[in-house]
Formats: sequence, C-alpha cells, structure tokens
Amino acid sequence: MTAMSQMTTQGRQIENDSFSIIDHEIQTFHGGHHFSDGEWNVVRRAIHTSGDFEFATLYQFSDKAVETGVNALKNGCNIISDVTMITAGLSAQRKAVFGNQAYCFISNETVIERAKASGSTRAIESMRYARDQGLLDGAIIGVGNAPTALLEVLTMIQAGEIKPALIIGIPVGFVKAVESKQLLVDQNQVDYIASLGRKGGSPLVVSSIHALLVEAAK
Repeated sequence: MTAMSQMTTQGRQIENDSFSIIDHEIQTFHGGHHFSDGEWNVVRRAIHTSGDFEFATLYQFSDKAVETGVNALKNGCNIISDVTMITAGLSAQRKAVFGNQAYCFISNETVIERAKASGSTRAIESMRYARDQGLLDGAIIGVGNAPTALLEVLTMIQAGEIKPALIIGIPVGFVKAVESKQLLVDQNQVDYIASLGRKGGSPLVVSSIHALLVEAAK
C-alpha cells in the first residue's frame, strides 16, 4: 500500500478489479484505444468514475499533457477549480504527498460581490480573483462545471496575464460547454486535458487529477 492507494484492502481490490474489467472491455468490445500508458490511466479513471466508455473517444490530450501535469504536481503546484465539488473530491492523502493545495473561490464574498456588480458569473470572477492572488501561474486549473470559467482562463492566457502549467477542461452542459472545450484544444499556449462534447463534470476533473497524482508517485 502507498499513499496513492485506496486505504483498505477491499477498496484496493475493487479498484484493481474495476480497472481490469475496463482494460478487458475496451479491447474486447470497443476496438482498443490509441492512448499512451499515462493518457490511458487518465481515461480509464474517467470510465471508472462515470461507467461510460464513450470517454475513450472524447478525451483529448496535448502532446505533453501528462508529463507536464505530473511534473507540476511533483513541484507542489496549486490546483485551482471552478467549483467546490472538485476541491472536496480530491484526496487529502494524495495531495499531501507533494504538498499540493487546492483552491476554489466560487463562494468567496469578494467574488460574489464582483459578479453581482459586473453582471458576469461567479465562475468568471473566481478565476480573476485567483489571478489577482497570483495562484494561476504554474498551476493546474480544473474546470468541470462552468464553461465561462474555462473561457475566462483562455482569455487571460491569450492576453498574457497568466501561464498555468495545465488546464483540465471538462465542463458539462449545453451553453458554451462544447465551444469552450473546442477553444481549449485549438490553442497551443498551454498543455491541456479535455473531453469534447456536452458530457463532462466535476467528478471527471477529480478522477483526472487523481490519475496524474498516481502517475507522479510512480
């Protein structure tokens, strides 16, 4: 058992058995996959989290996404999220290995006041607040719920205001979700992990970060 493992014997067995089933079914029923080992570990956890093999066709990676994410985590990078579901879902045990801190400012009073005053969204203002606190440079930014947060991050990158290490962009929904993820994979300034289309969600950001943490500890 390591700090990245499930805490109990039965928990570890269930997780290992689940991964074995996914490995078998992706080959037997879905024609295999084209991912590198590190990428597949991210996608496999997404399938494990969602029960949905379609993510094997939806996930997209920049060329060095896994390597960049692993190195950032090893260096103790911050993790910034759009919603508290992500910070709540991240394992404290796993984060502690490299000293990573996770932040979400969606419920910050200043953020709420700014969003009301500007008429934008709390997600947009939360990313601006994180920028103003100097937390986005070198960080992993995870967006699982709010496309507006992802669009704001991309705008700040384009303006040269921030330089995160990696963006995990998997917002779910019908308004700007598809477009925001397409813009993410179309840019080449920052490494990314994305899942195209309407499907997504905070649990998939959590599973992706956990996969990177496990990779980092190898």
